[in-house]
Amino acid sequence: MSEYLRDLFSLHGRRALVTGGSSGIGYAIAEAIGRAGAEVVLVARRQNALDQAVDQLRKHGVTASAISADLGDRDAVSRVCATAGEIDILVNDAGNNIRKPMADLTLEDYEQTLAVNFTAPYLLGQHFGPQMVERGWGRIINVGSQQSVSAFGDSGAYGAAKAAVAGLTRSQAEAWSVSGVCVNTIIPGFVLTPLTEPAQAIPGRVEALAARHMVKRNGLPQDFAGAAVFLAGDASAFVTGQMLFVDGGFSVH
Repeated sequence: MSEYLRDLFSLHGRRALVTGGSSGIGYAIAEAIGRAGAEVVLVARRQNALDQAVDQLRKHGVTASAISADLGDRDAVSRVCATAGEIDILVNDAGNNIRKPMADLTLEDYEQTLAVNFTAPYLLGQHFGPQMVERGWGRIINVGSQQSVSAFGDSGAYGAAKAAVAGLTRSQAEAWSVSGVCVNTIIPGFVLTPLTEPAQAIPGRVEALAARHMVKRNGLPQDFAGAAVFLAGDASAFVTGQMLFVDGGFSVH
């Protein structure tokens, strides 16, 4: 890598916290920013999956560790904040999606969905954002959804939460960008991950969604590597408060 590209994209000396980092888009982002030089702390619920993800990252030469936590539990979020240490790059990817017809969603479904998809990113931002401001540099990358801007079947509470994440991004950017903290949302298309397995199980659904993408395929976790490295480093210093659609053209139709 030339010195010019290293100055633009190297994350050496940075430390990142990636929620939902044991699989799917979260792991792909963690690997990308780790291989770009950042130390990575993964957060997810399942210890076994975290251990496997950390082992895989270390095989790529990434300095990695993990915290097992259910981000739907506010005490667990507080524990992450208390134990993660100094964080330069916060990636909020952890999510859950209870797929039911809108009228069938229970209050418990709603509260669980909002807790993981919106309240946890808010609380983590409230903890780490001001610390980034004090140091004069930081990056927050929130992972949204097509439902941040449009409807998608049988995901009503999830869609509301992801729309809120886009609003949170704008509010955080307005508050902290002047202090060197850039905040942006990545908007995926339909991505083949564990979170979308219920939708993938519907006959013909995967093929129909692939056809809707302009690139005529569904997304894969590794499609988010370049965008993550860009948004996590100095190259994106004039990009904040934005939604970056990494969706193969899905949203353009």
